[in-house]
Amino acid sequence: RATGRAATGIADSIVRVGGPSTTHKEIVMDPKQRCIRTAPAAVLAAAVSAAVLAARINSAVADVSLPPVSVGVGVQTSFYSCTTGCIYSPGNITSGNSVEGFALDSIRLYVNGNVTDQIKLTFNTEYTGSGTNTVEVMDAIGRFEFNDMVNIWAGRFLPPSDRANLYGPYYANDWAPYADGVADYYPNVAVGRDNGLAYWGDFGMLKVQLGAFDGESLGKTTAVKDPGKLVYAGRLTLDFWDKEKGYYFNGTYYGDKDLLALGLAAQSQDSKTTFSLDGLMEKKLAGLGAVTVEAEYNKDNGLSSTTHSDGWYALASYLFPQVIGIGKFQLLGKYSDKTFDATALTPSNHLKTDEVNVNYIIKEFSARVGAYYLNQADDLPSAPSKKEIGLKLQLQM
Repeated sequence: RATGRAATGIADSIVRVGGPSTTHKEIVMDPKQRCIRTAPAAVLAAAVSAAVLAARINSAVADVSLPPVSVGVGVQTSFYSCTTGCIYSPGNITSGNSVEGFALDSIRLYVNGNVTDQIKLTFNTEYTGSGTNTVEVMDAIGRFEFNDMVNIWAGRFLPPSDRANLYGPYYANDWAPYADGVADYYPNVAVGRDNGLAYWGDFGMLKVQLGAFDGESLGKTTAVKDPGKLVYAGRLTLDFWDKEKGYYFNGTYYGDKDLLALGLAAQSQDSKTTFSLDGLMEKKLAGLGAVTVEAEYNKDNGLSSTTHSDGWYALASYLFPQVIGIGKFQLLGKYSDKTFDATALTPSNHLKTDEVNVNYIIKEFSARVGAYYLNQADDLPSAPSKKEIGLKLQLQM
């Protein structure tokens, strides 16, 4: 409608300018002749017509009211070197016992806009990395956000699940948050997402998230034999210190919050379940930087994989207080332990993963670089241990 008003205003201006122009043609002599008295009148008429047209165009543009839209971009890229086998990079060892390479791990385009103050829209895409070289729809969310306690999301987004899934790789504290097979061990259709409907609300120190999701999702989301049945998901989070508002979480706040949070999440489909218990503590030490501790326990009873499993991880990091150059240094260590139960065809096995980071935080999640080391061992004789080192860069705006 606003565009229509703009077009009408401009057209009306053109009609009005045409009037004086016609009158001017009646009094102007042959172009080869000079008329000292009529020429100034012609210039004056043209100037007035131009001023009227400009005023009407400005008025029409002012009538156009576009909804606020924000656009952002995120990039993660890396250099990696793997021994025996790669753990988190797209490298593939085909001959010898090592491989090196550069990877464009991820590119994301973020688009957010308000239809009204309460109705909002999110559309995000993900370039899935150098290995596949494809772009897919990551988020497509209709957001009905009325107040802190009543919010409804519909479309494709992260279902209620563990903290690690709800902060994703761009807001994780470490560079390889999903290498251990414990974090984010939930079914999904794309980048941890699924298609569905969810309610969420903040009630003081309590956050509630509940939803129902497709479950089929192109046949690659769950281990359930009948994927036509819905996946039901829920999460409860308690913030004992500072509050984390909104639907998503962070893996760290780099000392901006004093946080003590505990979360319980579960998903179920056709009596198959996955659940997790996770916690995050972050404390800013006066003049001494910030310390962060994160832990999770996850158990899958046939929802994400036909092989039942359980596992846990613990992570600790320390952010130095001194600004060196344009950023601060951070040290991080993580250990995980996961057990896959025995089946009729395979024995049980134990997967252990170590991760060490040395990071340089320039502007929190908008600009950071780091070096990482991964070591993963499986107690199956046919699965030798793997080692990977690399350098990571993340930019986001």
